[in-house]
Amino acid sequence: MPPLILEIASLLIASIALVGIALGEIKPLRTNRAGIALAAAVALVAIGALKLDEAFTAIDLDTIALLLSMMILSAFLRFSGIFDLVASRLLGLSRGPKSLLAALILVSGIGSAIFLNDTMCLVLSPLVILICSRAQLNPLPYLIGVATSSNIGSMASIIGNPQNMLIGSSSGISFNRFLLMLGPPAALGLGIAFIVIVIAFPKDFHPSTALLRPSWRLNIAKGIMLKTLIASALLLILLVAGLRPAFAALAAASILLVTRRVKPGRIFSEIDGQLLIFFSGLFIITRAIRQTEHFQTAVDAILPYLVDKALPFSALSALLSNLVSNVPAVMLLSPLVDAFKDRERAWLLLAMSSTLAGNLTLLGSVANLIVAESARARGIRLGFMAYLRVGLPITILTLCVGTFYLIVI
Repeated sequence: MPPLILEIASLLIASIALVGIALGEIKPLRTNRAGIALAAAVALVAIGALKLDEAFTAIDLDTIALLLSMMILSAFLRFSGIFDLVASRLLGLSRGPKSLLAALILVSGIGSAIFLNDTMCLVLSPLVILICSRAQLNPLPYLIGVATSSNIGSMASIIGNPQNMLIGSSSGISFNRFLLMLGPPAALGLGIAFIVIVIAFPKDFHPSTALLRPSWRLNIAKGIMLKTLIASALLLILLVAGLRPAFAALAAASILLVTRRVKPGRIFSEIDGQLLIFFSGLFIITRAIRQTEHFQTAVDAILPYLVDKALPFSALSALLSNLVSNVPAVMLLSPLVDAFKDRERAWLLLAMSSTLAGNLTLLGSVANLIVAESARARGIRLGFMAYLRVGLPITILTLCVGTFYLIVI
């Protein structure tokens, strides 16, 4: 195939794939993000845009291993019942609706920095709905609080979300350094989310609003919980000690899989294989895009407006993250980082902005969709506009705070 025709065909396949990924599915073909990414990756190899060996080497195995390990750890946490225990304690200790919201935001934010934002939303959403049902509270502000705080909190660590895992693997920034730099703006962001939600729902947080405290039976597996907490502590110790994140996570996950209490099949059934396929295909797609002359021309054209300019770079990252989703955005923008004088700061800006961009709309992140779908399955509608009136100010304020923080620090 002539080089020009090959490049046009490659960009066409990649563009169709990215549009499909942004939409989440291609309904006429009944395929989702994982299917789109895999099909596009195979098509790119088939037309000769990449050799098969190049496609395999494009897949970042560190990121895949880290994702897999965190899924295993999260599955054990769910089976142990620890999240149910935390939710019941939150309700028991809360003095009113505001303190309950603050507690949920803290648990969701801190938990997302350790156990992935998607996991926290999967676990907390049904618990929040149960709490609000029994306490006779409007669930919407609390559900939005879980969604937005999970995104904000996840930006604080390398293991908080998929795009941070990718950045951690590509940048070489240590777990401690990442947390030190992005932990403070994440904490400020959680405070911003709390204030915006309280202002947006004044009737639900009026001082006269009472908080009922019903109790419910907890299903706790103490043995599994203890072992999972030990493995989680080991993971954090290894990360703080400076071990490679993928190996630290694999070590913790492998310890948990050696057990007589839970069959490994039950754990593996909880693993989101589609996410692993999606990532693998996306690595191949972005490698093919980067090798085209048109992509390099585009990079050369926008570099003068972005290099060593934090605000434009953050704005572009946030915009692209909402157009094609945050993980593809990070993959496409990562080549620009090499042009920055302070590459570490550029990587951190990319992590911060691509993550916080997920709060802009209900479709901005998978975590948001998990909350919305969990609510819908229980007869609660979290609409696009209801979310937007909270997500928009939270996104603008946290992006400004995060960018300014990384500029002046």
